[in-house]
Amino acid sequence: MSDNQQNNQNPNSGADLNISAQNPEIKSTDIPNACTSRIGLPSKSIIDLNINQNSLDSAIDNAVKSVIREYRRGKMRKLILQMIFVMLVVLIGFGLLANPDGVTNTVAVSPHTAVVSIEGEIASSSPANAETIIHSLRNAFKNQYSKAVILKINSPGGSPVQSGIIYDEIKRLRKLYPNKVLYAVASDICASGAYYIASAADFIYADKASMVGSIGVLMDGFGFNRVIDKIGVDRRLYTAGRNKGMLDPFSPENPEQKAYIQEMLNGIHKQFINAVKNGRGSRLKENNDTFSGLIWNGENALKNGLIDGLATTDIVARDIIKHEELVDYTVQEGLADRLAKQFGASFGGALASKIDIKVH
Repeated sequence: MSDNQQNNQNPNSGADLNISAQNPEIKSTDIPNACTSRIGLPSKSIIDLNINQNSLDSAIDNAVKSVIREYRRGKMRKLILQMIFVMLVVLIGFGLLANPDGVTNTVAVSPHTAVVSIEGEIASSSPANAETIIHSLRNAFKNQYSKAVILKINSPGGSPVQSGIIYDEIKRLRKLYPNKVLYAVASDICASGAYYIASAADFIYADKASMVGSIGVLMDGFGFNRVIDKIGVDRRLYTAGRNKGMLDPFSPENPEQKAYIQEMLNGIHKQFINAVKNGRGSRLKENNDTFSGLIWNGENALKNGLIDGLATTDIVARDIIKHEELVDYTVQEGLADRLAKQFGASFGGALASKIDIKVH
């Protein structure tokens, strides 16, 4: 075969030789790469650009998918919040419609013994508050079929204000319904403010092991002034009125203010004593410990004239009142009342923790 025929059959061979001749720096091993560029195939830089473009497309696609996911999550959260809101509205509405006055018992139309319960601490923010107890007592007294009323008590006491309000209302109801007898019956404990209330009843009963009495008043707190002095903390208290900060636990105790607080407590204690004396009358066997704040079991309380006998609610209804059927008149707070009280408690909590006087 001639040289011209070989050249015609291998058109790239001359090109390869020319590239090598014109570019002496190009090695024979680089000829295929150079040839690739000359015949139009993509170079390495173009391939890299394509790879970068693919990465960019993938990043954009992931970002779009992420936005869509967050959008769906946002819609789901909004939907959940709306469902919770609707459920709250339904629950509140059901509480208002099904129990508008908070009364749990149906109106009794046959002879029975009415029961009103005082359970737990006596305070304006607790179920055993003056408004609730008074409402319950009024319902129990005014029902013509209730032959007597039992005030069932299981409470360590609490606010002297709430206790005093209930005491006064019991006295009023007893005058308004002179033929309807009120019995106070203690279960585990009837102490302090709870006994304050019980002393307004016609008769008081308890179990032999019940805790009864504790006729006294206390006001407690802590003093941290020496602690902050020891750790090097400066107390900065600004007041208008020289006695405004007398309850501040971080200020030193002032003898004059201490005497004033003691006088105030003595006054509340005197009110408590007068209420017990007025309620128990000649049945009370007063001694040096009667108003000292001591608490007695049921047997000793009976000896001291603090109670009239040993009996339970069932025994009093069956054997003394002679109407064994019990109807509970205790007002139970509705859902709306509980929610309102929770919000109110959050505002009043700071002040209540500042001044905490209890009949104990």
